[in-house]
Amino acid sequence: MPLIDSAFRPAWWLPGAHLQTLWPALARRPTELVTHRERLELDDGDFLDLVWSGPPRAPVVLFLHGLEGGLRSHYATSTMRRLAAAGLRTCLLLFRNCGDEPNRLPISYHSGKTDDPQRVVEHIVATTGGPPLGAVGVSLGGNVLLKWLGELGDRSPLQRAMAISVPFRLDDCARRLERGFSRVYQHHLVSRLQRSYLRKFGQGSGPLDMDVRDLRTFRQFDDRVTAALHGFAGVDDYYARCSSRPFIASIRVPTLILQARNDPFMTADTPPSPAELPDKVWLEMPADGGHVGFIGGRNPLRAQYYLEQRIVDWFTRPLPADVSEMP
Repeated sequence: MPLIDSAFRPAWWLPGAHLQTLWPALARRPTELVTHRERLELDDGDFLDLVWSGPPRAPVVLFLHGLEGGLRSHYATSTMRRLAAAGLRTCLLLFRNCGDEPNRLPISYHSGKTDDPQRVVEHIVATTGGPPLGAVGVSLGGNVLLKWLGELGDRSPLQRAMAISVPFRLDDCARRLERGFSRVYQHHLVSRLQRSYLRKFGQGSGPLDMDVRDLRTFRQFDDRVTAALHGFAGVDDYYARCSSRPFIASIRVPTLILQARNDPFMTADTPPSPAELPDKVWLEMPADGGHVGFIGGRNPLRAQYYLEQRIVDWFTRPLPADVSEMP
């Protein structure tokens, strides 16, 4: 069965989508982590920054973060530390302009830009002697991951993958973030996108004849900035070509998708139906969990982070011989 019964039980003291979403971002301190940074030069004249952690010669898990995320994202260092404790090495790809300094080219990253993780995997193969064990993607990074796996089909070098809180249909998510309390998330993230653009180009010196501070919604920003910088005909063209949902049917790598039914970035129709899932893709959809939340435990002082444990379990536990028996 493509649907998995989830073992996640939300904390009683964090009821509902918004508390599950906000708690780890606002209340959790970053985990101390020993890392090694590497700069990967690209053929187009730009670069990608990679953050490595874990045993040097261990199997590698490629980590794709969310929108405007990076090493300081609430899920990043804690997950990387737990993967290291499980004997795995993590390579966190910092998307263009998400590192300590802006990238050289005017382009950035977006929900469908899969050539950068492809280049990183080629680099991992060349420097470690073999392909990564797998890859994990969170939110925007999950969309990139699923689209990339679908594009590769049988040619993917990964043994397994996991995607969390994925915006499967970008147009749905953009419209959902214009409603209710979800507008708070939109304001926060669009403000970060604006700051990132201004950090790189300054005021009035960018490649686009506009003031990004006038943009208030994701649709506006994606139409005037994302689509314009990356060669799309407009926001609808970008959303149609980069939404991951149409690519899922072509995935041939064992892939787990963890998605809360009450994710405040989505609508009920955003995730794929079971009929759309190929044999090696499983969808775990607990009723609660918010967006990249999944916080359990009886005591706020001893919160349990189900997301991190699920990632570690997925990449360390043997797959059954018959994939139809996946729990």
